[in-house]
Amino acid sequence: MSFIMLFEFLISLTDVYIAGKVGKEIQAAYGFVIQLYFIFVVVANALTVGTVSVVSRLFAAGKGSELAEAVFSSFIAAAAAGLLTSSAGYFLAAPLVQIASIPGELKPMAISLVTIYAVGLFFHYLLINTNGVLRSCGRVTTSLRTMAAVCGLNIALNFILVFHTPLSYRGIALATAISVCAGSLLNLPRIRGSLIPGIRFSFSQVRKMALIGWPMGLLQVLWLLASMVIFLILSALPTNQIEVLAAFTAGLRIESAIYLPAFAFNLANAVVVGNFLGERKPEDAFRAGLVTAGIGVGVVSVMAVAVIIGAGWIAPLLSDHPVVIQESVRYLYISMISEPFMAWGMILGGALSGAGDTRSALLRVGLSLWLIRIPLCYLAVIHLGLGQKWVWWAMNISQIIQGIWISKRYLSKEWL
Repeated sequence: MSFIMLFEFLISLTDVYIAGKVGKEIQAAYGFVIQLYFIFVVVANALTVGTVSVVSRLFAAGKGSELAEAVFSSFIAAAAAGLLTSSAGYFLAAPLVQIASIPGELKPMAISLVTIYAVGLFFHYLLINTNGVLRSCGRVTTSLRTMAAVCGLNIALNFILVFHTPLSYRGIALATAISVCAGSLLNLPRIRGSLIPGIRFSFSQVRKMALIGWPMGLLQVLWLLASMVIFLILSALPTNQIEVLAAFTAGLRIESAIYLPAFAFNLANAVVVGNFLGERKPEDAFRAGLVTAGIGVGVVSVMAVAVIIGAGWIAPLLSDHPVVIQESVRYLYISMISEPFMAWGMILGGALSGAGDTRSALLRVGLSLWLIRIPLCYLAVIHLGLGQKWVWWAMNISQIIQGIWISKRYLSKEWL
């Protein structure tokens, strides 16, 4: 899972690098569009959370027919949701961008990117779903091979389409669409082993997955909306708005080098805890969740220190603009402080989702975002005029509180 997240990181880092080479306006527009794109894939992620929780327990319990029914049903549901979301994204791209409070010169570029990204959404839904099935059934290395191919194809197409075709910056989005299509087609024959002849679609299985997954879907919406609100708050700065937005985009991509391994441990913890609960070993599930979180925090802490030490030479790799570089470095110095808290809360949250206790994570993370992070950011920039660095500190405070709240829930053992 950590290597899979590494491939995800390399894709996103290449996107930001190429956008920065084209221009700071493209980098800023990409930063807004990618937040919007993540909102469109929320349904796929939510359904996959439910799929992993259900399938991992059925797999560990050895219930073959129910397992096949769950896998088939989740795939059909993901395909239907992907088709609807892809169509909606394609036709709503222009209206969504036009109503957003981003600088006017960024809107034409953002509309082009969103439209192309929307075309690949259907295949991204299938890729997310089939990867979830594979890791739930102990075949995470198969998923790893798929994502290695997706990563290599995406990066290669990025350079070819952007710098060697008339598409220019539009090639960033098209590279993603083509690579996720290829990845989903690679995974399709690989999940056949989880199926049996004559299997039927089960509304009850999908309903069970949806009941587990919807809180995580809503949580992702709240998280992504919070990121977009911060993007809009930064757009209201009196000076250097585009430079700060570009720095925020670059800083988030660099930070994702740490976020993605933490997310890998989150996904792994969901499977580990789900498997133990399927074997009716709740105390083993509790201990395994803590061990996984401890290992993840250790990895993230080492990486955070490395980013602090290397921030001065990492940031110039993603931008040539001195203001963007300076602000990216400041963002990294401040944000790294809360990374261990982020990892601890996120990985324990994975354990809770594997147990099906997704509503508690929704409550705690949602409150930390919308009662702490957003109000503090708004107060700092809009009312007090303190500048962007206080936005970075507000994000830190919310991460620390979020980790504390999730820890209290986990240690209570009520989710068992």
